[in-house]
Amino acid sequence: MMRTIDQMSLREKIGQMIVTGFPTPEMTPEIKEVIEQYQVGNIILFSHNIKNKVQLGGLVAELQRWFTMHTGIPGFITIDQEGGRVTRMPQDATNVAGAMAIAASGRPENAYAAGRMTARELKALGINFNLAPVMDVNNNALNPVINVRSYGDSVATVSEYGIQMMKGLLEGGVMSSLKHFPGHGDTSVDSHIGLPIIEKTLEELEQLELLPFKAAIEQGAQAIMSAHILFPQIEKSGVPGTMSYTIITELLKEKLGFEGLVVSDCLEMDAIKRFYGTAKGALGAVKAGVDLVFISHTPERVKEAVHLIEEAVSTGDLDEAVIDAAVAKILAYKAQYATIGEPDYELVGCDVHRRANELMRMETICCVKGEVQPVQTGDKQVLFIGSYSYRSDLASSSVNQDLSFPQYMGDYFKTAYEIIDIDPSKEQINTVLQKALGCGHIVIGLFNARENQGQLALVQKLLAAGLQVTAITLGRPYDLALLEGEFCGIAAFEYSVDAFKSLIPILNGEVKPTAKITIQL
Repeated sequence: MMRTIDQMSLREKIGQMIVTGFPTPEMTPEIKEVIEQYQVGNIILFSHNIKNKVQLGGLVAELQRWFTMHTGIPGFITIDQEGGRVTRMPQDATNVAGAMAIAASGRPENAYAAGRMTARELKALGINFNLAPVMDVNNNALNPVINVRSYGDSVATVSEYGIQMMKGLLEGGVMSSLKHFPGHGDTSVDSHIGLPIIEKTLEELEQLELLPFKAAIEQGAQAIMSAHILFPQIEKSGVPGTMSYTIITELLKEKLGFEGLVVSDCLEMDAIKRFYGTAKGALGAVKAGVDLVFISHTPERVKEAVHLIEEAVSTGDLDEAVIDAAVAKILAYKAQYATIGEPDYELVGCDVHRRANELMRMETICCVKGEVQPVQTGDKQVLFIGSYSYRSDLASSSVNQDLSFPQYMGDYFKTAYEIIDIDPSKEQINTVLQKALGCGHIVIGLFNARENQGQLALVQKLLAAGLQVTAITLGRPYDLALLEGEFCGIAAFEYSVDAFKSLIPILNGEVKPTAKITIQL
């Protein structure tokens, strides 16, 4: 029987409003202390917590034992499992493609299937709250942190596909949080490392950014995450959306009529930590109307936040009724989603899911320009070129530093390959060019080429030499718009083994790419 609010002390109630994390695959003494002494009732999992499905299922079970033992209430076990670039689940699970890739397939049912499949595997391991989907309209192609995490640059696409993903998650038995309200798509700053500013009026937001959230609320959205962005035309006090009563309570809750759970983005991101302080950010978020605050990494900051919120209640700066209302919602959703059962390891990464995912991923590969020239196994005229992967932003998952697109493809097709630096120098470009001149078909993987102009310079040199070039974007497809000349341009959206496998039948000519994406070339 879950405890009720009238059975809880102030600290126990505050603990239910906090989500935190830890840096290892096992529970640390510090995380055990904040659960036991500070009554923190929820956790967020990252890649550094996860090795494989059996380890993950065991970790979640241990966390729930600790929560029920010390708080008397099961915890929200949260995760950012968007798919694509933001994927936390292990390799032996089924990891779906990202938002923009799925929208490129032209089939909204793929978004639903991705949500449903993801939910089934999360739930099988005891993870009950997915921080997805992204409902931001990517109306700024230079956005450093959203881009391919968005379903696209139109309200209709984002609304349709995002709602299908949400429904798939909810109907699969996992809580779903839309993000990042009131919209992170038109920023040129990553809120993990800075404080973005959007100079739009409320009327302008109502014509674009708010529309997908409004549509999702009408379709039963149960949780929405706030954005750490300044909206000076709307919130005059100089605080970001997460700490804004105007944005969280007056706009989201009252004007849009959202009655579900409002959660914060992580308050240890620099947009909050550097400019306001994490603890003050947590108090400000609660006062603004946020129900669940994320302090995702540092136990000491959790303690500071708990003490500051307790002090605010004792001085009358924060009405305890605000906390009671938030905790009542949290407990209601926990009764629905935070159920504890035995892990079902056979479901996670099962053959049915893997086959469905492979077919769905193949439908996401786009030929944006030109025509695919098939690669034959053992063809000595083919040269694959590209860099190793790296973590391009703090939202992205940690990556396998040894994963190399050219080596993977070269080994598969039994052709030559060349690994270059992420931003090759003029000397390296000339060296690679000399090797390429002996080949007839160059297949190059681009990864964040706008920030690494040496990749673009290399492609232009290859084209100027009269070579046949296939350029594949393994991240933002907009990189293709930066190239001039005649070439085949393919968008694969992510740098992963799953994406490479999806490319193989496209490159060898077995499958014709059917996905569509509009880029101004």
